[in-house]
Amino acid sequence: MSLIQDIKENAKRYNKRIVLAEGEEERTIQAADIVIAQNLASIVLLGNPDVIKAKAEKFGLKNLDKATIIDPVRNPKKEFYAEMLCEIRKSKGLQMPEALQLVEDPLYLATLLIKNKEVDGEVAGALNATGNVLRPAFQIVKTLPGVSVVSGAFIMIFKDKQWGDNGIMVFADCAAHPNPNEQELAQIAVVTAKTAKAIAGLDPRVAMLSFSTKGSAKHEMVDKVVNATKIAKEMDPNLKIDGELQADAAIVPSVGASKAPGSEIAGKANVLVFPTLEVGNIAYKLVQRFAGAEAVGPIMQGMAAPINDLSRGCSVEDIVSLVAITACQAAAK
Repeated sequence: MSLIQDIKENAKRYNKRIVLAEGEEERTIQAADIVIAQNLASIVLLGNPDVIKAKAEKFGLKNLDKATIIDPVRNPKKEFYAEMLCEIRKSKGLQMPEALQLVEDPLYLATLLIKNKEVDGEVAGALNATGNVLRPAFQIVKTLPGVSVVSGAFIMIFKDKQWGDNGIMVFADCAAHPNPNEQELAQIAVVTAKTAKAIAGLDPRVAMLSFSTKGSAKHEMVDKVVNATKIAKEMDPNLKIDGELQADAAIVPSVGASKAPGSEIAGKANVLVFPTLEVGNIAYKLVQRFAGAEAVGPIMQGMAAPINDLSRGCSVEDIVSLVAITACQAAAK
């Protein structure tokens, strides 16, 4: 069974409630039908019910009558959510007229549904840019206690099973935060380990990557990784983590034994944490192309509830898989 199938099987056990903010978008509607048919989650679609039903008929979809459809424009609870938003944003001076307009935006309404515990997570981004998806998330749902940064992880599935655990590794941050400081980098390490365990089923062994291994080079960028490793250990004393390590020292047993003797991580890492976003983003794309690896994600981490962002070029199956991942994140939380 593939990892994605394992994730879907896990999602079935949890019966989480996931809101799809772009409920009128055709791929999203088709994905919702599949999710319901496969019992991966309960679905809330945001959009005009007439538009959604017409598109369901167009594609011959049979399961959307089991979804909850909320029209953000003609929502009978619009004032309730506007008042809720005003309370959340009162320090920013938000007033009811503007709040009433904002709650007609499906991305804002989706996060308010999460905040009000009516749903467990959100998937969006088939139509909207990442910034549009995450802006209301930051304002309303906010980050986990003790975490100030949102990051994006990819589960990398290799044809060559020697890497990670039977060909499965997790890379971060590859999607969100350009240049984390040492405290933020530590947070990324801790939440990525949780993602690796909750979503990929790994016993995480985290390598904090740099261009230096155990003092082989001196630079402030190396110091950042060294200090982040110490902070991560303080945040989670049970975390299996080591750094700073070069990439080969992290994943090749012979190199790890030579460059970092005695390390329980060197040569055996299944989670790679990159020092900056540009490094992580370049690395996952090169691995994806050169090694023919499957890259599942980005899985957004650090939010107080799971809110995941799709690529605008996503397929129907991408949306289905991300709904299942979101359900598993919600269960782990």
